[in-house]
Amino acid sequence: MSTKVILGFSGGLDTTYCVKYLAEEKGYEVHSIIVNTGGFTEEELTNIEKHAHALGVASHTTVNAVKTYYDRIIRFLVYGNVLKNNTYPLSVSAERLSQAIHIAEHAQKLGADAVAHGSTGAGNDQVRFDMVFHIMIPGVEIITPIRDLKLSREQEIEYLQSKGVNMNAEKAMYSINKGLWGTSVGGKETLSSKGMLPESAWPTQLTKHDPEEAVLGFEKGELVSVNDRPFEHPSEAIQYLQSIAGPYGIGRDIHVGDTIIGIKGRVGFEAAAPMVILKAHHALEKHVLTKWQLQWKDTLSQFYGNWLHEGQIMDPVMRDIEAYLEHSQENVTGKVYVQLMPYRFQVIGIESSYDLMNSKFGKYGEMNAGFTGNDVRGFSKIFGNQTIIWNAVQNENKKD
Repeated sequence: MSTKVILGFSGGLDTTYCVKYLAEEKGYEVHSIIVNTGGFTEEELTNIEKHAHALGVASHTTVNAVKTYYDRIIRFLVYGNVLKNNTYPLSVSAERLSQAIHIAEHAQKLGADAVAHGSTGAGNDQVRFDMVFHIMIPGVEIITPIRDLKLSREQEIEYLQSKGVNMNAEKAMYSINKGLWGTSVGGKETLSSKGMLPESAWPTQLTKHDPEEAVLGFEKGELVSVNDRPFEHPSEAIQYLQSIAGPYGIGRDIHVGDTIIGIKGRVGFEAAAPMVILKAHHALEKHVLTKWQLQWKDTLSQFYGNWLHEGQIMDPVMRDIEAYLEHSQENVTGKVYVQLMPYRFQVIGIESSYDLMNSKFGKYGEMNAGFTGNDVRGFSKIFGNQTIIWNAVQNENKKD
């Protein structure tokens, strides 16, 4: 009886190699699975399935994970306004974890002996996939041909050609990874510490020039409408907003970060909808949450984002932080008005019945309705009392 292997499959060079190598060199029964987190069209998914069967897989499964990706991960990134190093919305790192979870669940369902992925030994993805598999399907062997055999692109192509599989020998100038929460772009400009991607490298080109207002509707921290158009699921609202904001060239940047394996790296990304959503959501929170809610959210969210980036999605502390983040969103409901322009956007303001900036209680810098001037006199003295005492003690000791 042959070993049953579940292979995370994208249809690219690395995973195409894995199918042929595992099936023909190792004699394994290969079952491929692709997890769509928002980066593939129906036509692309159909072509990938045909490609998998042509390679000889025992079965191929397509999982539409867009909604579960949002439910399990993205919504907490929104609640926490998470930007890695104040720049990057964790587009790829969050996506890989969603894919790893679905692959592990598929391995459980099919009772697989092993699970495989096409990661190299040089990046973060290998750690993310491996850790999820070790936790969710302990004892199931993890096979990584590209990493273990230290294969070059040329070696993979040569092997596949010997098996009658023709792959494009020309590597694209830029590597693109598209998903619901943004698109990464890698190229020669990101391989060193200096350089910016040219206009032609960005997947979404600038086609809009006239400013446009977008109205984002939130309910308990989740985007539920855009320009008063309601959506059944927030993932649909994200995709719709992307179609509006993307053509402005909004959300482009280069992220410089620390990899899990200890080296620094640069990657370009475009994430129009995520960046607009995060900034709009944060603006709404600043109006409806107290200062200590905001501070502790920032502290926990930064840890959450860093730990998620490093593949630690299964750590129980993440469920604890998620519970806090979800509870904090109880009053984060209202509309946020955003002006979209070429290469940038700005938040115009918010409307919310939970707005704490309420004229009934006073106007900042002008007048107040909740206390008197004498109240402030006493408060100021008490509020600074310990520091007053400290200074008095210091002065007494100086006299001595």
